[in-house]
Amino acid sequence: MDIIVPQVGESIVEAEIGEWFKKDGEYVNKDDLLLELETEKVNVELNAEVSGKLTVLVEQGETIKIGAVIGKIDETATAAPSTELGDSAEAQSAVATAAPAPMNPAVPKLAAERGIDPTTVKGSGRDGRILVDDIPSARAEEVKPTPVEPKPTPTPVSKPISQVETAERITRVAMSQFRKKMAEHLLRAKQETAMLTTFNDVDMSRVMALRSNYKEAFLVKHGISLGFMSFFIKACAEALKDAPEINASIDGTDIVYHNYYDIGVAVGSKRGLVVPVIRDADQLDFAGVEKTIRDYAERANNGKLTLDELQGGTFTVSNGGVYGSVLSTPLLNPPQCGILGMHAIQERAVVVDGEVVIRPMMNIALSYDHRIVDGQQAVSFLKQIKSYIDNPETLLLKV
Repeated sequence: MDIIVPQVGESIVEAEIGEWFKKDGEYVNKDDLLLELETEKVNVELNAEVSGKLTVLVEQGETIKIGAVIGKIDETATAAPSTELGDSAEAQSAVATAAPAPMNPAVPKLAAERGIDPTTVKGSGRDGRILVDDIPSARAEEVKPTPVEPKPTPTPVSKPISQVETAERITRVAMSQFRKKMAEHLLRAKQETAMLTTFNDVDMSRVMALRSNYKEAFLVKHGISLGFMSFFIKACAEALKDAPEINASIDGTDIVYHNYYDIGVAVGSKRGLVVPVIRDADQLDFAGVEKTIRDYAERANNGKLTLDELQGGTFTVSNGGVYGSVLSTPLLNPPQCGILGMHAIQERAVVVDGEVVIRPMMNIALSYDHRIVDGQQAVSFLKQIKSYIDNPETLLLKV
């Protein structure tokens, strides 16, 4: 039976072989996990559809087309019989005791030069492996003091770095399919949009007080903690209703207005940044938003997000504050025309009612496509976000 790269999305035409979890020539059982494929958007696990002997045709790191044959399973093969000792701990211990620890090829040569019997040397490496440093400089009886005449200290002379030394100073790694596609996407965002960014700041005092007062009751009732992200997701969903251009996209010479609010949330993962989409965010309550974000974050780290969950957003929220960012210009996620950037909360001196007070402040940034979003619309939208966060009661009451 052939192992074929499956179709994982209409726009995906190739994949990269990730890790093979089974070895070439190994007997596999039906439903065993064979390997992981890396595409430009999601990782895909392939399981054995039948039992038999595995033949690996394409090695890890190679890029192949969708539909390509990357391995075979011989269904006529049978599993190798277990040995008399089996896999017991006693058997493994016996084998480990009987087998000598692997030795660096340089060790026997160096030992012969110094007249040392390697079997008399106690290895300091893993599993008793003998290292070069374990070989004594010479047998004790042959060590004789040699008079050394003092020599003048030579003046250090700078030498050009050789090609070998240069090669050791760098590491070259091929981009993964995911990273290549992300690079193309980000470059397109800069080249194909008239991106502009406007900034503001928000006072987090009331949100933090509200969260502090109700976090325990929220956790008990909903089984999840109340975070800051849900306030901003809900604020964006409401503010977008009064800013249809920011929730729109460009298709050729047409402007497509979306009468729904599918908000992407940037999530860090082992592969890099991914942006799963919270569908109909305006219809979810705070607990629904928090649960969706937690689910996406967990599955993003495990590479379990589906292609559908990464497509179709109308607006994006990115929180660089979790990494310590104080101010940044978020890049658009085409064909979307707007993205909100959150940042770290800092205590600052601000003027309130004519007095200087200390408040927890956050910078926020809105990047937008100036082709269809005017500056006045962008500024008004960001001011509405500020109003909702400065006064979260208005967000909860939708006034």
